[in-house]
Amino acid sequence: MTGIVYKSTGSWYTVKGEDDAFYECRIKGKFRLKGIKSTNPIAVGDRVDFKLEAKNDEKTGVIDTIHDRVNYIVRKSVNLSKQTHIIASNIDQVFLLVTIDNPPTFTIFIDRFLVTAEAYAIKAVLLFNKIDTYDEDTLLEVKYLAHVYRSIGYECIGISAKTGKNVDKVKDLMKSKVSMFAGHSGVGKSTLVNAIEPALNLKTEEISEQHMQGQHTTTFAEMFDLSFDAKIIDTPGIKGFGVVDMEKNEIGDYFPEFFALKQDCKFNNCLHLKEPHCAVKDALENDAVFASRYRSYVQILEGEEDVYRTNNFDEE
Repeated sequence: MTGIVYKSTGSWYTVKGEDDAFYECRIKGKFRLKGIKSTNPIAVGDRVDFKLEAKNDEKTGVIDTIHDRVNYIVRKSVNLSKQTHIIASNIDQVFLLVTIDNPPTFTIFIDRFLVTAEAYAIKAVLLFNKIDTYDEDTLLEVKYLAHVYRSIGYECIGISAKTGKNVDKVKDLMKSKVSMFAGHSGVGKSTLVNAIEPALNLKTEEISEQHMQGQHTTTFAEMFDLSFDAKIIDTPGIKGFGVVDMEKNEIGDYFPEFFALKQDCKFNNCLHLKEPHCAVKDALENDAVFASRYRSYVQILEGEEDVYRTNNFDEE
């Protein structure tokens, strides 16, 4: 039988079969995917083939085949730096929830996430959440960040998962698609999912006042069918976002505004660092490229880890 993985807990996988029934499945033996060194060979969103087990009338099965993925989104494994962790696969779009404070989301984190989405050809939308809680200065910061990313070509929406502001806009974008929700712990992913589909009633927690971080609520990525012809993948809170499997000369191509200027650089293999007649550096000096984006690019290029406030966010 063929089905889609809706939940992975490491050793067991919840698979929705072609008959719309859910089966608890495991993997038989070792599973290795060509070219992917991953801590999890099977991810939420994967299409798989499985055989049913005759076992006390329980709906259990054994997965024996993974279908080719359209795409997937990946990050460095938390504990094994040379391995990757596939967050989810076969995604139509990803919504990255951003909060200015409580907890803070830094631009390096946003940019790393967007670079990964670009690399795996996944549309990304930025949701600036908790706008009902911000004072005038913080709202100006939201508007500036939205201006930065809109000018690059990313859709940005200011929302309040708590009051419902602009939640309908998000729902409209989700119709007939598989959407992944991501962001730091405490940015309001579960609250937003509950606002979109109250019947799910996902567990939410308040922010820890002592550390300004989100309480750990979602442990594993999980897919849900929604009532308006949409699927959502809710993910654990992501602390840092390590970029993996990219050559240095590719990274600039995943910054759309750099890629658009690349043809005007003197050298085809320009890394936009110290090369003469670099169109990206010229644009930076003329304020046509945002300094925060260029800083993120250099940090990714130089292989710096995403260590900003690493003590302030939950591990997966």
